[in-house]
Amino acid sequence: MIARFSVFDGHNDVVLRLLAKGQSFFDRNPDGHIDLPRAQEGGLGGGFCAISVPGAHRQNLSGDLTEMVKRALAGHGDESTMPPPPEYGYSLNSTLEQMACLFRTEAQSGGRVKIVRTAEELAACLRDGVFAVLLHIEGAEAIDAELNALEVFYQAGLRSLGIVWSRPNIFGFGVPFKFGVSPDTGPGLTDAGKELVRVCNRLRMVVDVSHLNEKGFWDVARLTTAPIIATHSNAHALAPWTRNLTDPQLDAIRDSDGMVGLNFHVGFLRDDGDMANPDTPLSAMVRQIDYLVERVGIDRVGFGSDFDGAIMPADIGDSTGLPRLIDALRLAGYDDATLTKLAHGNWIRVLRQTWGE
Repeated sequence: MIARFSVFDGHNDVVLRLLAKGQSFFDRNPDGHIDLPRAQEGGLGGGFCAISVPGAHRQNLSGDLTEMVKRALAGHGDESTMPPPPEYGYSLNSTLEQMACLFRTEAQSGGRVKIVRTAEELAACLRDGVFAVLLHIEGAEAIDAELNALEVFYQAGLRSLGIVWSRPNIFGFGVPFKFGVSPDTGPGLTDAGKELVRVCNRLRMVVDVSHLNEKGFWDVARLTTAPIIATHSNAHALAPWTRNLTDPQLDAIRDSDGMVGLNFHVGFLRDDGDMANPDTPLSAMVRQIDYLVERVGIDRVGFGSDFDGAIMPADIGDSTGLPRLIDALRLAGYDDATLTKLAHGNWIRVLRQTWGE
């Protein structure tokens, strides 16, 4: 299968896998979802590469991904059982290690990988076949309350920040993984979290609302001067996990001229709550895309796979399966112009708008 579209993806966890397993991004690896050979085969031109401080369920990533996801879900039924944030020193060291891994990958790539800081650099990478890495922090545990680390990380190339993972920190509260209820699961942003949003706006940095609970989402919506972006979240109306977005949240994203990236994780696609069933058809992905496009508009939807951090539908498998999703969308009536928007054009648009270019 030949990839006809270059995909820029809203979320992956490849750096954690590379570090945990001692793998090279330049080799075709026997597990996981992304490496350069498979990305090139599937037309994956780059993405938001998440730097995420491992919690108890991820500090050993050498096992099976399905079992890791099951451990992540264990005990996440309510706020009282949410895992605590990691200690600051550990969080900072882990973040620096992951950033350094991406910098070394770029340096060793011979021009095949580039950390992008502008929308023009991203567009050039997609045009020229260079894998584009957008530095993204998922969960701000490595950022101090005074936000000194944020300023330093920005100068190093950080251009996107998710305030929380699905656990609390000093800035806000993540949603526990719970099925059949709303994402209204706890308090909103703290005062420090509100200041974090203001400083991200000043720096022209993406504020990602994925993993944020509903009250925190609405705090961001009231405060931000930038488009509201959910890098890897789906429609709650179709799959009522707390991690997905309600219709009013989607409407707020539309009204801000923001963006939603489709999360490929099987549980967030399904209407039955099954979080570990790879027998999830491509039609479930198309159904989510159709709903998101109808709700927020064709210019505000893209992909946010969660490669290397979630369980993929068997028909996708890994990044080599992206052309199968493109073909399914084409069969559903999306023409080449709209497929280009979904594949990467909408991400370039919203990043250019957010970064002030």
